[in-house]
Amino acid sequence: MRKIIVQEWISADGFASDREGTTDFFEDPKFNEGFEEEQTKLFDRIDTILLCGKTYKIFSGFWPTANAKKEPIAPKINTLTKIVFSKTLKEAVWQPAVIKTDDAADGVRQLRNQTGKDIVIWGSLSIVKRLAKENLIDEYWLIIVPVFLGEGKKFMPEDTETHNIELFDSITASSGAVFLKYRAIKKE
Repeated sequence: MRKIIVQEWISADGFASDREGTTDFFEDPKFNEGFEEEQTKLFDRIDTILLCGKTYKIFSGFWPTANAKKEPIAPKINTLTKIVFSKTLKEAVWQPAVIKTDDAADGVRQLRNQTGKDIVIWGSLSIVKRLAKENLIDEYWLIIVPVFLGEGKKFMPEDTETHNIELFDSITASSGAVFLKYRAIKKE
């Protein structure tokens, strides 16, 4: 069965975006230093990205034309299959991609049983929350950036149910960013 991996960059106080809705707080290249090998391992494990419509639009405006010298992961991201859960998106311009209008949890249940590598979710917090509620996330890979934002969009909103996780790997970069890998402890 394919695993669902959530990989998110978050501030030290738990925000996935700042008060303006941007991710500028983690885009400093120094925060990537020391994690290149982990990203390579991730790309060896996955063949599919799950995205919500909003995140897909943001990514499709950047990754297809990203300079591979500045963004060495761009060629790999551009070739991965994108599954986009959206009720409003009509066309997928960044290929290969499939738009799904059904419930993300139902769609992921089907995807998990298909042949293929693991599946990653970047951004797309609405999908993360929905899948967490249904106990469909297997691993959380969190990169904690040494910044306090005070306000913004939380990685997990206030009304999230308790989800137990166990640490299975961690790396601290010279920048002070910490890469934590957790396994979800499935509810019985």
